[in-house]
Amino acid sequence: MEIDGKAWKMLAALQANARLSLTELAQVAGLSVPAVSERLRRLEEAGVIRGYRAEVAADKLGYPLQALIGITVPQPYKATLLALLDEMPEVLECHHVTGQDSYVFRLACRDVAHLEATLARVNHLGETRTALILSTPIPIRPLQPFALRAD
Repeated sequence: MEIDGKAWKMLAALQANARLSLTELAQVAGLSVPAVSERLRRLEEAGVIRGYRAEVAADKLGYPLQALIGITVPQPYKATLLALLDEMPEVLECHHVTGQDSYVFRLACRDVAHLEATLARVNHLGETRTALILSTPIPIRPLQPFALRAD
């Protein structure tokens, strides 16, 4: 699917506020409501738009401690680890990565004791490395078109 300038405008607007009405989205993109509706449907069907979410402040809900956990897992235990992580509500995301770690995942916890108990559930499957998140100076931001630079 080709993503033109109008589609990028729609994507930028939805990433900033997924609750925009079709009318508001049409105004942003400079299209009619039916045209925006059709483009939106095609973007969803093509898998460009995978879902719509609310951004929630974990600390306001009692989970002020977040950590990135790297884990090196022997091949026979990878499926077991992923199944376990998938069941754990503390796990916000998990990435299969290159390098020393097999996976890197992010946790949200109430406190250090909660973090320790959560890690104890996976430690038997591999060696972990923990980095506490102190702050997030560059939060997740919208994907936008970018040009490759020749430096």
